[in-house]
Amino acid sequence: KLCEGILNILEIDTKTSCQVACLEALRILSRDKKVLVPVTTKRNMQILMRLAKLGAVEDPLERVSEFPVVVEALKCLCNIIFNSAVAQQLSLELNLAAMLCDLLKKCKDQQLAGDIKCFDLRLLFLLSLLHTDIRSQLRQELQGVQVLTQALESSLSVRWTEEYKAAEDRDRPPLSSQETDCAIEALKALFNVTLDSWNVHSKNESHQFRYMAAILRHCLLTTGPTEDKTEELH
Repeated sequence: KLCEGILNILEIDTKTSCQVACLEALRILSRDKKVLVPVTTKRNMQILMRLAKLGAVEDPLERVSEFPVVVEALKCLCNIIFNSAVAQQLSLELNLAAMLCDLLKKCKDQQLAGDIKCFDLRLLFLLSLLHTDIRSQLRQELQGVQVLTQALESSLSVRWTEEYKAAEDRDRPPLSSQETDCAIEALKALFNVTLDSWNVHSKNESHQFRYMAAILRHCLLTTGPTEDKTEELH
């Protein structure tokens, strides 16, 4: 009942601070699988998706004041989808993967959207890990390899000297903690999406995998903010 009450509040337009507080409470509660039964309905998933800017209507990332709400809603969705098979199936029905790819593209044009990008990538990783149909959808319909590779490229701030050769700058500073986390989530999602890609048939796929290989090489030459983070990145 507490979860239902929180979601009822979130369904109406309330102040940003109230939305963040409600979402933080829901995120903590959603770690308990028993609590998730009333939460995992189509209506409630759609409420969280709307707050995470994952609605069907075009909704640009412009108001920075809303970003904490978007991040908390994405965190809630991560917990719910990880802990609920019903939510995983609803994600497919609601076309969540496509909306996450669209949100990821919007993050490219918004410098302050690092946390949104990170949890968007984490949710794509979870969906591609837990649902084989979504993994196939990402690879075949949503240009998931390209979208995720571009997210990895931007997280690593890759500069190109040739088509498949990234610039090597041994004096460049380590990645920030946020950049490292985004790169790690992108790598995890890419692993899932390309897991069954043993045969590359088209010229475009060949280009995409050579492009990705160059970025992965650059990744191995990149350091994170700490030794542990660098090891996790590699």
